Formats: sequence, structure tokens, C-alpha cells
Amino acid sequence: MKKKDIIKSSEEFTEIINTGKTVKSKYYSIYYRKSQSVGQFGITIPKKIGVAVIRNKTKRRIKNIIDQNKNTIQSSYDYVIIVKKGILELTYFDMEKELLKLIKSIGD
Repeated sequence: MKKKDIIKSSEEFTEIINTGKTVKSKYYSIYYRKSQSVGQFGITIPKKIGVAVIRNKTKRRIKNIIDQNKNTIQSSYDYVIIVKKGILELTYFDMEKELLKLIKSIGD
């Protein structure tokens, strides 16, 4: 993922979460809003998921899923992806399938 595709400021995270729409599953909560320019992504993994090594590994996997599926993900939205505790039960391919299913459910 390129730096221009990542949401960094906590104000922007908070704004998307408070004003945007949401879709949820057992493993993810995705908050989204219409983007002014190119769509960006923010990934949040709470400490209850595990130690830093596990959280970083999960974040790398999610970034990789987004990179590999850029063409199927709508770039007209800003997304904040919040990972839930059950994610540790999934394999990489199950994570990918679940995340893409949720993102595709977001329509214009």
C-alpha cells in the first residue's frame, strides 16, 4: 500500500467513524464515506487481538489483500477497517474472502 492510500490522522479516523456509514461482520467493521479525491484506507486493530507481533501481522495481511484487489475495490470511498477478535481463527484466504465480501456490499 502506498502512503497516499493510507489515512494517518486520528481526526480523519474519528470523522469517518462518526459521520460515515457502516457494514459489519463477525470479523470486521468497515466505516466508509464518499471520498473527495482518491479513496484511502485506515486499519485499526485493538490491543485485545493480541501482542504487537500478531497485530502487525494482521495489519500487513489486510494491506496485502487491499493491494492485490485494488481493481475490484471502489476507489470513490474512504474506508476505516476495524478488526474484531475472531480474526485469529481465520486463514489468510478466509480473511480475504470475508473482507472482499464486505467491501463489495458497499454500493453507490
